[in-house]
Amino acid sequence: MPSPAETRTLQIRPQHWAEYAIEAALLGTFMLSACVFSVFLFYPGSPVVRLLPDPLHRRVLMGVAMGATAVALNYSAWGKQSGAHYNPAVTLAFARLGKIAHRDVVGYVSAHFAGAVAGVFLAGLVIRKMLAHSDVHYAVTRPGASGVVVAFVAEAVISWILMTVVLTTSNRFRLAPYTGLFAGLLVATFIAIEAPLSGMSMNPARTVGSGFWAHDWTSVWIYFTAPPLGMLLAAELYVRRHGPSAVFCAKLHHQNPKRCLFCEYQGRSKNLAKDCHSERGEESLVSR
Repeated sequence: MPSPAETRTLQIRPQHWAEYAIEAALLGTFMLSACVFSVFLFYPGSPVVRLLPDPLHRRVLMGVAMGATAVALNYSAWGKQSGAHYNPAVTLAFARLGKIAHRDVVGYVSAHFAGAVAGVFLAGLVIRKMLAHSDVHYAVTRPGASGVVVAFVAEAVISWILMTVVLTTSNRFRLAPYTGLFAGLLVATFIAIEAPLSGMSMNPARTVGSGFWAHDWTSVWIYFTAPPLGMLLAAELYVRRHGPSAVFCAKLHHQNPKRCLFCEYQGRSKNLAKDCHSERGEESLVSR
């Protein structure tokens, strides 16, 4: 006999191709932005390199640029519809919490990898020679001088922090609208501070998008294991502390009129979901 969750999965009839395409486009856009700003800030011929010779200053600018990109994507019309995961580790963490149908997990994760590869490809069409330069190297994520152990731990820690913040804010009435902003701020901070340790990926698909075109798979196992482990640990700790009912939805931004495939999976209508986030339903979210 299938479990209740498996039964709900089998009962889902519409394939959510629009959401899958959105997730691919979101990560593709993020990768395109990462490549363009990597060239702008690290290519030796860029005027920014001459103006700001200290790599830390340029990493801070890179963090600001990518954090702003993440925030823009999170609050875009597309991000509001798909939930703005654009990261297989995020999707797997919400799957662990029972918020995503199995077939949608496959659709999202597949879209993430396809979108990442496509995004770097598009960047290469325009800035191929500069993007391939050794100082840019297709924005590849690789362990820093401290080695693979430090890189693994660093990736796991920052992934745990990100998912903990996402769960904490998205399930609190007053903070929920700002979840996408908090996520973007963390991306900016991690790029500025953590990047020398692991390249700051937090995202297996993001690493593959760059590595595929650079033909560089240095310690790729780190980026396939540490981010999912960190986010799954965050999900496990959160649900053990607050209970499964404390996790409302798998969207980073739920307060919008877009359809929600996660509410469909949980047997809720979008209107009911909006009611849960209304002033009247504040007590249904974690408020402590």
